Amino acid sequence: MLETINQTADYIRSRVSDMPKTAIILGTGLGALVDHIEDKQYIPYSEIPNFPVSTVEGHSGNLIFGRLGNKRVMAMQGRFHFYEGYDMKTVTFPVRVMKALGIKTLFVSNAAGGMNPEFMIGDIMIITDHINLFPEHPLRGKNYNELGARFPDMSEAYSRRLINHAFDIAKEKGIRVMQGVYVGTQGPTFETPAEYKYFHIIGGDAVGMSTVPEVIVARHAGIEVFGVSVITDLGVEGIVEKVSHEEVQKAAQSAQPKMMEIMTELVNRFEE
Repeated sequence: MLETINQTADYIRSRVSDMPKTAIILGTGLGALVDHIEDKQYIPYSEIPNFPVSTVEGHSGNLIFGRLGNKRVMAMQGRFHFYEGYDMKTVTFPVRVMKALGIKTLFVSNAAGGMNPEFMIGDIMIITDHINLFPEHPLRGKNYNELGARFPDMSEAYSRRLINHAFDIAKEKGIRVMQGVYVGTQGPTFETPAEYKYFHIIGGDAVGMSTVPEVIVARHAGIEVFGVSVITDLGVEGIVEKVSHEEVQKAAQSAQPKMMEIMTELVNRFEE
């Protein structure tokens, strides 16, 4: 595993002269952030040794290097999901490579169904914690001390300092933001009304099919994490409606300008 990670990292270093310390996983709701990255350099996933390829509609497959505001960033345009058939080691492999490349901070975004009755479609939820309901754990198997501790602490999976910065930015810009706990499930089915109710009862505010494995591996590697969800559908008891992938993408696109404004400012404001 270490040899594979290093082989991939070495290839990327051979293509990129100025390696950033900040990475962004451009999930649903942040795809258009690519347009705001300047001096872009694209590396298709298909050209990177050992890298998987995204199979989901709406998820491109490129590593992008460039400047977002005044900060150098590495962006994943397209992520990998457990429901695509990949095991967790493959889903989280890019995060392992980020660590090998010297990434210190990771920003992640996703689309999520909201269970909190205060949420509305199009809301932005800053993730304060998560509940892992995936059937396979990304750290299962042999632990390599070079990658992180056998039993990593998860008491602060999402950086409190970055969360506080994000709330300050939202307040300054007059953007409505919510906060809550993200429930990670394997998918690919959207939730039943009973599942929505269950996830809310156990402490969840929003539910989705990504993010949690990547965050676990990032924290295992000592990478600081900030996460945000765009609420694309509601699973509040009494108003659960039919949902499709197309509707999720449409709702995410409407929330993109607000999410991009917060994320761009946050990336440029925090100290590495």
